[in-house]
Amino acid sequence: MTALLPEGLRDRLPPFADAAAAIEGRMLAAIRAHGYERVDPPLAEFTEALGTRLKAGALHDAVRFVDPVSQRTLAIRPDLTAQVARIAATRMGHHPRPVRLSYAGAVLKLRASQLSPARETRQIGAELLGLDSVAAAQEIVTVAIDALEAAGVADASIDFTLPDVVDTLAAGPLPIAPERIDTLRQLLDAKDAGAVAAFAPDYLPLIEAAGPFDQALARLRALDRDGVLASRIDGLAAIAAAVKAGGGGRVALTLDPTERHGFEYKTWLGFSLFGGAANAEIGRGGTYAVVHEGGAEEAAIGFSLYADRLVGEQPAGDRRRLFVPFGTPAAEAARMRAAGWVTVAALEPGDTPEAQVCTHFYAAGEARAL
Repeated sequence: MTALLPEGLRDRLPPFADAAAAIEGRMLAAIRAHGYERVDPPLAEFTEALGTRLKAGALHDAVRFVDPVSQRTLAIRPDLTAQVARIAATRMGHHPRPVRLSYAGAVLKLRASQLSPARETRQIGAELLGLDSVAAAQEIVTVAIDALEAAGVADASIDFTLPDVVDTLAAGPLPIAPERIDTLRQLLDAKDAGAVAAFAPDYLPLIEAAGPFDQALARLRALDRDGVLASRIDGLAAIAAAVKAGGGGRVALTLDPTERHGFEYKTWLGFSLFGGAANAEIGRGGTYAVVHEGGAEEAAIGFSLYADRLVGEQPAGDRRRLFVPFGTPAAEAARMRAAGWVTVAALEPGDTPEAQVCTHFYAAGEARAL
């Protein structure tokens, strides 16, 4: 039988698996440097536990199955954020707020998309639970930038959005019938200016308020004549100012206030991370609400990065492998490892450096290039 894998799943072979692990380690170290401590949730949980911790849910794309032990439905996590929210709300519910947590692990989606055909990915991120203030957002965005730098991502950029902008305007200065809101959102998603002008012309400036950050923010501020978006706009401006003060040349900033893809459970702020050779976003973040027992809600903010999209097609790092001939004393190989070499020992007399994909060989007490 041919050893095929299900659609959207794949093996990662050497040296790419090593490169992915190295990138993950560097990103987690950068996140940890800001005080975010690691949690490691299980791969699967009871469906109700995963589906009720985030307001608006987070299980629309989960693989479900019946646990043969409990006879209850389990879900394999499609996203780690809901699990971190559960930990913060239960096991760490007594912890002083805010709680800073980081994580890394595999996630599995029920379906893939054309732009992102992989169903299983490695997710790395950080969550700050107990606050969604501007100061918290400034910190989270800074941590995300540091993680991208640690991964060696070139040409990084952040695209900000306001996930609740249509609801906020519809409930205030630009009323629209509830049954028409979904259609309006679809037209805004498509950036169909002509259709928006015909359907709800007051919302046309939202399409124009997209692009390079400073210009787009100015257009959004001009639209907000009644000030219902003032706190959000001021928050975006403060976040951008913090990024620039911390070395704004590191990343490009853009704004698209109506972007909704991937922000289903976000509240007032969302952002997408881009960079490197990836043809899609390499991460997302934003504010959201954690639901506690009894229905009480707790504000939170965080981001997730998709490590698989950061590796690309070429392995990162220096793949130096030192071939140690058959019969070499173990202490000599240990000395070379202590000096930073990866050693590959010949286990039989006929073994060769080429067969073991080595770049150097050990001779006369030193490493020599092939």
